Amino acid sequence: MANSSSGMAVHDDCKLKFLELKAKRSHRFIVFKIEEKIQQVIVEKVGSPDETYDDFTASMPPNECRYAVFDFDFITIDNCQKSKIFFIAWSPDTSRVRSKMLYASSKDRFRRELEGVQVELQATDPSEMSFDIIKARAL
Repeated sequence: MANSSSGMAVHDDCKLKFLELKAKRSHRFIVFKIEEKIQQVIVEKVGSPDETYDDFTASMPPNECRYAVFDFDFITIDNCQKSKIFFIAWSPDTSRVRSKMLYASSKDRFRRELEGVQVELQATDPSEMSFDIIKARAL
């Protein structure tokens, strides 16, 4: 279903892969891309469960916007194993203005499609989504 504000549809595969990440933990992360020609959000890359946060950040293009989800495992102060799903809106300063506007106008609708995200993060350069920030936001 297209979004009236941006006209952006969400491919069924996006929701399917997200459910696999959330319920089965079969992915560590998913990178989503807006395919402008077909006005649709699609899955660009899926990270296997053994991939790291560094693998995830390396798959974010330095000059293009993306949406992503990352399943972050951590140990609490009480020594409990936990996991939080992060939604990251990646909009580097070096990306095209049109692309930044398109991703910004479509973000809320797309984000609502992904039920179960616990933390949302907006990043315009790699330092804004560093591992330390992810860790701090998870606790």
